[in-house]
Amino acid sequence: MSNIDLKNLTKEQLKEIEKKPKGKFRKYLDKIIVFLPSFAIVLALLEYYYVPNFGDNLITDVYGIFLLFQLVLFLILGILSFFVKKVYYKIRYIAPLSAVVYILLAFYDYLTLKTNSLLLPYFPWVDNILNAMIDDRVYLLNCIINSLKLLFTGYFWGVLIGLITGIACGYNKSINYWISPFMKLLGAIPSITWIPVIMVFASSLFKGAVIVIALGVWYAVTMSSFTGIKNIDVSYYEAAKTLGANEKELILNIAIPSALPHIFQGLVMGMSSACVSLLAAEMIGVESGLGWYITWQRGWAKFSNMYAAIIIICIIFIVVNYILNFLKKKVLKWQEGVIQ
Repeated sequence: MSNIDLKNLTKEQLKEIEKKPKGKFRKYLDKIIVFLPSFAIVLALLEYYYVPNFGDNLITDVYGIFLLFQLVLFLILGILSFFVKKVYYKIRYIAPLSAVVYILLAFYDYLTLKTNSLLLPYFPWVDNILNAMIDDRVYLLNCIINSLKLLFTGYFWGVLIGLITGIACGYNKSINYWISPFMKLLGAIPSITWIPVIMVFASSLFKGAVIVIALGVWYAVTMSSFTGIKNIDVSYYEAAKTLGANEKELILNIAIPSALPHIFQGLVMGMSSACVSLLAAEMIGVESGLGWYITWQRGWAKFSNMYAAIIIICIIFIVVNYILNFLKKKVLKWQEGVIQ
């Protein structure tokens, strides 16, 4: 096979070439594993509809429709996996974990709805939680918008200031001399510790929460940027200088591109810090948002609504981190050696 052909190979073709030959039993086992989530969902549906409920516990079809929709989705993906290799690799990877998740949902449903081993109102069954999402969807949507607005405002300012300070400290020793002590001081203290102080001096609750979020993001991005710049081989700068590069070109064309792997790591860590700070700030001082909604519903012992908000928060964080990692893979494709 020529070098040109190798360069044009897709990831799926490479996996096909590199993988060890499989026997008939292993091939049949892989086909069964692909459909494990579907089997688990069927079991969850049978448990939900045919195992008797405890006492006066009532159900609706919301959870059943929720499971049925995913059953159809996994069946379609399972069938497609026989024809599209890319789908096969993905579904084969997530199938075992997905099946366990649905079995755990069925087990939780059995402990709550069917046997009352986990008591209301602290442990509502899944159907209750889904109905709480639907019934309070307007208010939840408003809280989601406010939380996202607060999250990304704080994250943006934290990233912007963090990149400036991190790159400046890593590139210039004089700047590092003045800023490094403050980085060590503020970085050792969690940003949520400053909430009582910041909320006193901030002109509004929103601005105070933004500062709390930005502070945690700032430290993560600053340290990652600083580390990335410091780890650059000095010979890169020297080679660029011999070619006539000025200070601005050294920073934009050498320092920042070389530090990108560390910078993206800081962006991901900063988002995790921002999410923690967001919930803490909303629970303490902000008048709207998912964190505030959780505290409010818990105060009224509406645990179904509280769990609904927690699930939404988890989904938001997963989506945001997925987007960041997707961008990281695209920007750093050269580093990961991805062949198209």
